[in-house]
Amino acid sequence: MNDAQDLKQQCRDLQSRLSLLRTTDQLRLKPGLRSAFSALEAGSGKAGAQIEALTLQMAQAMERSLVPIAEKLPLNFPEDLPISAHAESIREKIRNNPVVIVCGSTGSGKTTQLPKLALGAGCGRNGRIGCTQPRRIAATSLARRVAGELGVEPGNEVGCKVRFDDRTTEKTVVKFMTDGILLAETRSDPMLYQYDCIILDEVHERSLNIDFLLGYLKLLLQKRKDLKVILSSATLEAERLAAFFGGAATEEVEGRLFPIEDCWIEPREEEDLTDTVARGVDFLNELDPRGDILIFLPGEREIRDCAETLSGRRFPNTEILPLFGRLSSGDQQKVFSPSRFRRIVLATNVAETSLTIPGIRYVVDSGLVRLSRYN
Repeated sequence: MNDAQDLKQQCRDLQSRLSLLRTTDQLRLKPGLRSAFSALEAGSGKAGAQIEALTLQMAQAMERSLVPIAEKLPLNFPEDLPISAHAESIREKIRNNPVVIVCGSTGSGKTTQLPKLALGAGCGRNGRIGCTQPRRIAATSLARRVAGELGVEPGNEVGCKVRFDDRTTEKTVVKFMTDGILLAETRSDPMLYQYDCIILDEVHERSLNIDFLLGYLKLLLQKRKDLKVILSSATLEAERLAAFFGGAATEEVEGRLFPIEDCWIEPREEEDLTDTVARGVDFLNELDPRGDILIFLPGEREIRDCAETLSGRRFPNTEILPLFGRLSSGDQQKVFSPSRFRRIVLATNVAETSLTIPGIRYVVDSGLVRLSRYN
């Protein structure tokens, strides 16, 4: 009799520890626990062996648990970011709602702070926190940034996965990736069990990938009641999207405003874009030869042409840094690294919403952008 009671207590102990495991391990062990309880009720002699095997599997699953890793990550929110004033409100909405929509202007800090707010709301324990970005450069740079804020090495607790490059481990709690990667993962993991929270950023871009993911997650939430979804964007019709998800909670975050002075440079007759941009840089160089400059250009070809032209001007103590999607990861990271030189960054619209480049004092906007359209 005592042996049967001891075995039942062991089963109850194993059941109480299920909540500490990843969702995938919970689903794997639950049938075995039910079978062990049934065997005990029936008085089967196989119950002891079943519970012994379950105890071993539980120990192995506990070694993969994300709970101790997530609990030790320090959560600090910079006071100068507008989203920090909304931290408690956003955490509460994440706890109490399956879908939360966060609208905030560029520079409000939502992209870097939302994964930490999700951690503070209890996510990242039964699965990873997945954060999507439309562009590879944004995913990799943000992974490094958030890892630095959490005081860990990139590729461990905070990882990144883009096409042909997976920098995650078994103990990765926060995973940055392109939205195409998440969409591809739905083929091998249709229920997305490896995540307990998914953050879709830059939703306003409404690419095919983003629209597919919005529809997919809406259907998935009906089957996975434990999943949390956070939608984030700089400009978004929050009411319309909230209605799509059946009345999602929304949070408005104000942006940071700075005084801006606009100067217009008219293109001369038969002057190409490269020469007009160079004239704009000459104008800024006369105002301040030390302030960093960000130049928006429509594509890679224009960036290379302007880089060649500006390099020929031989501005003192200046480095020319291109930034576009096809650039190697090492060259892309130069933009975010501190430098003793004045920097002139030549970028596509990837630097408009997906990234915040530190130290920029002046912006030259060509007014042109390359868009793919179906006619």
